[in-house]
Amino acid sequence: MATSILHRLTGIALGGGLLLLTAWLVATAMGAQAYDFAQTWLGHPVGRTILFGFTLALVYHLCNGIRHLVWDAGKGFAVPGAHRAGAFVIGAAVVLTLGVWAFAYWLKGAF
Repeated sequence: MATSILHRLTGIALGGGLLLLTAWLVATAMGAQAYDFAQTWLGHPVGRTILFGFTLALVYHLCNGIRHLVWDAGKGFAVPGAHRAGAFVIGAAVVLTLGVWAFAYWLKGAF
């Protein structure tokens, strides 16, 4: 039940995150001053927290969507397996999100 609710909530969060991405793209198109403002805001700890949450929502939604594809194939419906898969999806989302951010910071330092 919790993973189903999280799937719906992350879908809503992805909508908000796409609005944020659109705002950033519009700021990029508006010129250097608007872009600098957007970068400053997104670079602030609050902005980075929002970006981290967006990344987590994206990765969780992806992982849980893959679990739903497995269900569509008729597998994984037994209660113990479904509970294990739910826990795996949450763990994988956290690990993959941390991996994405670690890679991004590594890339930032490499250039």
